[in-house]
Amino acid sequence: MSHGLYVSFWLPTVVLGAALAIKLPSILKLWRDPLLRAVGGLLVFACAVFVFAAPKTIAWTNRVTGVPNIAAPWVYSLLTALSASWLLLIIAWRNGRTERSAQTRRATRWVVSVYAGVVVALWVLFALADVPVEQIRDLDTYYANTPFMREEILLYLVAHTVACSVTARLVWNWSRTEGLDAWLRWGLRFLGAGYVTNLLFSAAKLTAVGARWTGHDLDWLNTNIAPSAACIAATLVAIGFIVPHAGQYLQERWRIRRRHRSLRPLSRLMRSVTGAREPFDLRATPELRLIRRETFIRDALLQLARHLDDDLRARSYDAGVALGFERGRAQALAAAVTLLDAVEVRARALRHPEPPEAAASPTPSTSPTSPTTSSDPSGSSSRPDTTYLLREIQAVSRVLRHPVDIQAVRAHAAAPAESMSTHE
Repeated sequence: MSHGLYVSFWLPTVVLGAALAIKLPSILKLWRDPLLRAVGGLLVFACAVFVFAAPKTIAWTNRVTGVPNIAAPWVYSLLTALSASWLLLIIAWRNGRTERSAQTRRATRWVVSVYAGVVVALWVLFALADVPVEQIRDLDTYYANTPFMREEILLYLVAHTVACSVTARLVWNWSRTEGLDAWLRWGLRFLGAGYVTNLLFSAAKLTAVGARWTGHDLDWLNTNIAPSAACIAATLVAIGFIVPHAGQYLQERWRIRRRHRSLRPLSRLMRSVTGAREPFDLRATPELRLIRRETFIRDALLQLARHLDDDLRARSYDAGVALGFERGRAQALAAAVTLLDAVEVRARALRHPEPPEAAASPTPSTSPTSPTTSSDPSGSSSRPDTTYLLREIQAVSRVLRHPVDIQAVRAHAAAPAESMSTHE
């Protein structure tokens, strides 16, 4: 039983340590922020409580100091400091840097003064008490009727219960506030559940101690239920701090990866234009891979600009609307039709280049002094508009996954113009 309890004490320590590691960079970077300082203090004290409350650590502390049961006021002090940090966190969290800063400072001073006084009283009461028999796991009930030690046990439990009750109520109220980020709301729910479970710890301890006062034996509440409740509560609190940070981080990573993957069809199409692909590096971050793919696609689109047919795009858009596609999708389908047509035109031009003398000699109907009527697609007056393609590469890439829709729009757009002569 003792071994199982020992493991359970270190489990929340690991989870709390993970939460502290996640928050530590922000805490060090923005140390002047009272909210981050409160979070840091809470996690440090929570880790310390479970490190020093582990049975093996209690025995080690007593042995090193040579004072029987001196680990008791030390652990009680850490737990009291943790209770104060809960209240300080809520004060900083709810008020922050608002017009109530004076009220916030007063509340902070009050919490620090009261709980510092409790810590001092714990050590004074321990010095006055007579506790010669070392107790590793059941000190609270063993010395429940001992003068001064009785008052010390009651004092730390009351301080813990008050802080836990206030914090649980405020956290639960805040978790129901409108407009909260979903990840923050779930984090608050875990925190609330953790503080409610902490009340079970206090209730088990107080019930077991009260039973000793009335001559009954409910020590199992103190040795079994209370430690388990404390471990569960600490784990829930740690998860409450981890969820908003980790959730937002993972959500952002998923958004970036999904965006990168959705650009794959357009990236593959652009390889036929450039004859290459975007730079690839296994060590590159997801953000860098996305930037490289977007840059590669936009550079390739600019190479295709002179082959884009704005008239075809307009007809394709009308065809998409006529086929029942909503306007945004019709616009993307029209861009895809125009883009595929430009790729085909470019490929034909590369296979059958126009003779230089034919390109240089003007046609009879074209005056060399009239650039506004020139059929040269690279002329400024007839340069196609690539704004949509460059801006909405995601939408264009998504519709490339639906060749049936593209073919339907392309066929419908070509139907009215079948009798018209075309030239490249």
